[in-house]
Amino acid sequence: MRTANPSPQPASPDAARFACADPAAPARYFALVPCAGSGSRAGTAQPKQYQVIAGQALVMHTLHALAGVARLHGGLVVLTPGDDFAWPVGAQWPGLFVRQDCGGATRAQTVFQGLTALAALGVRDTDWVLVHDAARCLITPPMVDALIDACADDPVGGLLALPLPDTLKQEVGGRSHTTVPRAHKWLAQTPQMFRLGALREALAAKRGDGFAGITDEASAMELAGHAPLLVAGSAHNFKVTYPQDFALAAAVLEQVYHEGT
Repeated sequence: MRTANPSPQPASPDAARFACADPAAPARYFALVPCAGSGSRAGTAQPKQYQVIAGQALVMHTLHALAGVARLHGGLVVLTPGDDFAWPVGAQWPGLFVRQDCGGATRAQTVFQGLTALAALGVRDTDWVLVHDAARCLITPPMVDALIDACADDPVGGLLALPLPDTLKQEVGGRSHTTVPRAHKWLAQTPQMFRLGALREALAAKRGDGFAGITDEASAMELAGHAPLLVAGSAHNFKVTYPQDFALAAAVLEQVYHEGT
């Protein structure tokens, strides 16, 4: 249940976690979690990221998983202005992350403003930012490590994705009109990993027209002339979107926690 919280941000963000005194130091890795969406398709009374599953808010499962990635130097959770969720405190909050209520009207705007906030905290243009959906709560540290391993030396960056496994139909008037060839089709997931400067520049180029055509970070990079690397993800890394997804995610999480005890 959402309750008033007059101070949605940690009182004293650890700026040292983000700043870098040596501009020549190797690129670092940071997480950015957009958490400003309403999740209208989920059918919940509150934004879906705050829906409780397996004992805690969906987004907290996501943050704790990302906090287990040893190579991440820090992370930013981007909230909608006026967010009143009762965030955990003390040991229940993953110290890797800070929160800022600088979210926008769309995901693209939220990510753009989150990148600007990371830069203000001291993250360099050459550092890598891994943007991850709050609602992909089944992400695991090994999945993120696989993405970092694949993209660390890539000139562009990339994203977790899955080759399309099913037959794809083109619909007209509620009826199947055409079967779309599935060869070379992939389902995009997150994290999506790009250098802060390049991703912010790609998004800035579309800011004037309301980020039209931007559905994820990779689409912004594609429109800027880049070809992001596709890194095989996992079917478990699905985005909780519809009402039935909550039960499936909860069952997987309960099984994971049971196996870990």
